[in-house]
Amino acid sequence: MGSLGTAEVIIILVVLLALFGGKKIPGIARSLGRSLNEFKAGLRDEPSSTENAAPEIEE
Repeated sequence: MGSLGTAEVIIILVVLLALFGGKKIPGIARSLGRSLNEFKAGLRDEPSSTENAAPEIEE
């Protein structure tokens, strides 16, 4: 698959502006960035979190 071109990015930005308005977009971008950072941190901590996982039930 190809990457997004300039025209596609502009169309996405216009749609976001129409849906959410200019004042809400910075807050949405900020929360999206925080969520992405937490997700990446969760991926780094994955080996320790699998130790607490429920054991598999064998039949």
